[in-house]
Amino acid sequence: MPKKPHATRGEDVVTVLAPDTSLSGSLSFDSSLMIRGSFEGDIDAKGVLYVQEGASVSAGKIRASNIYVAGTVRGDLEAVDRIELRPSAKVYGNVRSSRLRIADGVIFEGRCEMLRSAEAYDPFAERREEGAPEGR
Repeated sequence: MPKKPHATRGEDVVTVLAPDTSLSGSLSFDSSLMIRGSFEGDIDAKGVLYVQEGASVSAGKIRASNIYVAGTVRGDLEAVDRIELRPSAKVYGNVRSSRLRIADGVIFEGRCEMLRSAEAYDPFAERREEGAPEGR
């Protein structure tokens, strides 16, 4: 089954956090979420995340299958497949993904780690601490 193209106007978006909405805490979802307002906290999702122009996200870590940013994000981004930073995006944090697209005009302050294989990468797997023996 072919993958659906990413939503540019929210055609594939299941849930929307409206422009006048502010939410804080931990967020997880399986389908897709579009943030048009503000969110503070961690996001750990198996679905697609859209941060629209004018939206603000402040997080320690954001994990999703795909992440599309047109607003402001403060925090680290990890995606199984793709991260796309659109022209109005401002990202202050590190990005980690197998595919990355950065448009002209983006403000990006952080480091980038490109993963060789999206199939071999699972951002939801627990990472063992450096120096810790395997199996613990």
